[in-house]
Amino acid sequence: MNRLIAQYGLALVFANVLLEQLGLPIPAVPALIVAGALSAEGEFSLLALFGVAFVACMLGDALWYLAGRRYGRRVMKLLCRVSLSPDSCVRQTEFRFERWGKLTLVLSKFIPGLSTIAPPLAGAMRLGWPSFLLLNGLGVVIWAGAAIAAGMAFHTEINEFIVGLEGLGTLAAEVIGALLGGYIALKWWERRRFYKMLRIARIGVDELRALMDEGRRPVIVDVRSPISRGLDPRFIPGALAMDVAEVDRRLAELPADREIVFYCTCPNEASAAQVAKKLIGLGYTKVRPLHGGLDAWIAAGYEVEHRAKGPG
Repeated sequence: MNRLIAQYGLALVFANVLLEQLGLPIPAVPALIVAGALSAEGEFSLLALFGVAFVACMLGDALWYLAGRRYGRRVMKLLCRVSLSPDSCVRQTEFRFERWGKLTLVLSKFIPGLSTIAPPLAGAMRLGWPSFLLLNGLGVVIWAGAAIAAGMAFHTEINEFIVGLEGLGTLAAEVIGALLGGYIALKWWERRRFYKMLRIARIGVDELRALMDEGRRPVIVDVRSPISRGLDPRFIPGALAMDVAEVDRRLAELPADREIVFYCTCPNEASAAQVAKKLIGLGYTKVRPLHGGLDAWIAAGYEVEHRAKGPG
């Protein structure tokens, strides 16, 4: 890496940072640290290094922000489908926004998975351009500055370590490649295990509509996050609004002798299936997630309710 960055310099740093911000599993921090060490030894300008890292990061984030403003939650759903951590990619970001507010954009660069999701979510939430540029820019300054400063502070040790790796020749590249491949394989296995855990009988929207028409009074529960409900205030008629974290303390609203249907808007009904699994573990037998979630219900042409706020 030392030789690569020294040879191709700022262009390599720019490409690495941009590709990571676009969502590729290519961490940019190691390149920034090595580049910081090289800049401490006069290989290239510190100001130029920081400049290309800042521009690349802001460019990638701005593209996702614009996509979020134009396409809303469809962008997050796409990212969640391709994410190596589909169980947490969007919901955890929404949770952070609920807890930290706009400050999430400043802190997101230091939390794996959050960095890519935060800009399009900010766009979908219609956060203004000035606020986005200011807060995201501050986060980029801290993130890139910390990595480059670490490289400068420990440039002697870093260069000695890199020289040692280069002395190993192709073996070092093979080891690094194997570690990266192992990481991706582990995340892929976790993804497969997660989806295997979610395998549970679903109920279709037509079947749910039939239960409602027959007077069976199914308990329908919307388990989207508050942010998701704010972005799309449509509900299946009569649905309870219940965050995933609230289910345990609201079991009294979920009678075990009636059909209980959970729905969300996440890929593979992940949140709904997780809650259904939890209730099955508590002894419930008539619990199913809605196949396709709210999107499938709307696509089928069934009526919806519009609410400013879901009932708590």
